[in-house]
Amino acid sequence: MNPIKMKRIFVAGISAALLIFYLWPCAWAQSKEEKSYVGSGACMECHENEYQNFLAYAKKANSFESVMKMKKGLTESEYKECLSCHTTGYGKPGGFVSDTETPDLKDAGCEVCHGPGSLHVESEAAKDIVAKLSESQCRVCHNSERVAAFNFKPMIFGGAH
Repeated sequence: MNPIKMKRIFVAGISAALLIFYLWPCAWAQSKEEKSYVGSGACMECHENEYQNFLAYAKKANSFESVMKMKKGLTESEYKECLSCHTTGYGKPGGFVSDTETPDLKDAGCEVCHGPGSLHVESEAAKDIVAKLSESQCRVCHNSERVAAFNFKPMIFGGAH
């Protein structure tokens, strides 16, 4: 084979590989970003009983208020760390920004555990939401450093859900 032709094939192959390498993560990120946060109120229409139990029994239904009560004694870094568990989607695309900008996400709502709900609200398909929760998902926020007496089963199977 002609050395110039071999060089062109080699360069084309490398170019294709680099293109795939750089575009693949972008395509994955776009599909991941399709989901956005909609707030717990969007869940109420189809999950009224769970929503009412959440409002009545889950401490996290008013979790932003707890952070605001303690904010005065916190550093900015500590305050932001609190927001990651006490609001919905803080620090994530489409998540909580402030109580004036994203008031529907100011408390730790349904989407903290079940993930962003926009696709599920549109499709009503279980595949578009985290339906089955595990203890490890709860431990992201409910760990021994933050919550000394966390018991998974009463929380998930009791009145809070």
